[in-house]
Amino acid sequence: MQQRTKPEKVLGPEKVLVIACGMIAREVLAVRETLGFTHLELTCLPAEFHYRPGRIAPAMDAAIVKARAAGYRNIFVGYADCGTGGALDRVCEKHGVARIDGPHCFAFYQGLSAFNAVAEKDMLSFYMTDFLCRQFDAFFLKPLGLDRHPELIDDFFGNYEKLVYLAQTEDPQLESVAQNAAQFLGLAYEKRQTGYGDLTNALESTLPSA
Repeated sequence: MQQRTKPEKVLGPEKVLVIACGMIAREVLAVRETLGFTHLELTCLPAEFHYRPGRIAPAMDAAIVKARAAGYRNIFVGYADCGTGGALDRVCEKHGVARIDGPHCFAFYQGLSAFNAVAEKDMLSFYMTDFLCRQFDAFFLKPLGLDRHPELIDDFFGNYEKLVYLAQTEDPQLESVAQNAAQFLGLAYEKRQTGYGDLTNALESTLPSA
């Protein structure tokens, strides 16, 4: 019996591999699905690098080398600078690849122009996204020991004034997490419905040339 070959779902002649932060994986896939960007493939570095930015650039360097060896000619970096202090840009320049514009995901979700307009006002704001709402316990409560020692809240969050939830989707459960987190941390609460912000335009830039 002849085995059927599954056709490749590729838009244009070239695939594009997005090497992204694990914190935005769901969002990259959502944009790909919504816009029908079947030329995109996705692989991710660990989401925990968000809190260990020194690991991002060397891990990205290794990931790009691995992707090139696997035959990918077109690669897009699914990160902003993300606290690397320019180290990620040096990796991108070394390999001739582009990344998402901006300092971090909190900026490109809002859109860089909108972020720049509120950046000074938000200096004492603690940002949460859909991902961070889903992972609030794993990323904050347990690692910081706040579930066992809530008296440490002031040590970690005492310099913040409000929690700003940057919502990629309209999800009452996630919003409830953000509201409860703000109450738990003793912060004022604000929700901004950002959608995917500049992430959509960044992924549109990967479309193969006609």
